[in-house]
Amino acid sequence: MRRIVYVVSDSVGETAEFVVRAAASQFDGGRVDVHRISFVDDVSTLREVVESAREDGALIAFTLILPELRREIARLAEEGGVIAVDIMGPMMDAFGKAFGTPPKLRPGLVHQLDEEYFRRVEAVEFAVKYDDGRDPRGLVRADVILIGVSRTSKTPLSMYLAHRRLKVANVPLVPEVDPPEELFTLPAKKIIGLTINPEELNKIRTERLRSLGLTAQANYATLERILVELDYAEGIMKKIGCPIIDVSSKAVEETASIVLDILKRGGTQA
Repeated sequence: MRRIVYVVSDSVGETAEFVVRAAASQFDGGRVDVHRISFVDDVSTLREVVESAREDGALIAFTLILPELRREIARLAEEGGVIAVDIMGPMMDAFGKAFGTPPKLRPGLVHQLDEEYFRRVEAVEFAVKYDDGRDPRGLVRADVILIGVSRTSKTPLSMYLAHRRLKVANVPLVPEVDPPEELFTLPAKKIIGLTINPEELNKIRTERLRSLGLTAQANYATLERILVELDYAEGIMKKIGCPIIDVSSKAVEETASIVLDILKRGGTQA
């Protein structure tokens, strides 16, 4: 015989249904019909649900955030002889007592958190896919595009901003390689140039070569080559007309804060 459970929620009701099915799995293989009633925000709906549950001999499981709705469904269920289980209420009460702060009492917050989490994951995947100019087709979909010579923190900055739910692509500027045409057709306000002090970049590149077991005298790390690259990159940035950030001696977090501030002002620097 299949049993019926009415799941009542002021949001989607997924949490309550998950708990119901987990509990039901412990009884005869979990054969239970779940009737989900979502986005409940009025007493009349509660009355209808309790009456239906009484007629069906069903159980009610509810996740209602507002105390008045929780009290009302409990009262109606008791009067109708229906078993009703408050899934969320006791846990919220315990949190309030343990931490000394009241709940926000706003339905659907868990789903807002889920949405933020998935947006962050999507942004991180985007940053990985369009790192280091791998696919220029992604530039048009980016929230912000970082450009600059090698070792100006484009990748770590991209990942940091991705965790702020921004879709970031980055493109290295190298004199021997023409930059993607998209850089000159997309709005300059979504492109940010990164530059750095030549001497500091020389030290960074030299250490990078040493960590790879290569000679520090390679052209990549010479001051002459760095000056050529920085001059080329500056020319590209000026042609685009994008904001430029000097990342010299700046932590990634500091640069990210400047980027976010620029984006907030519509792509203009202070």
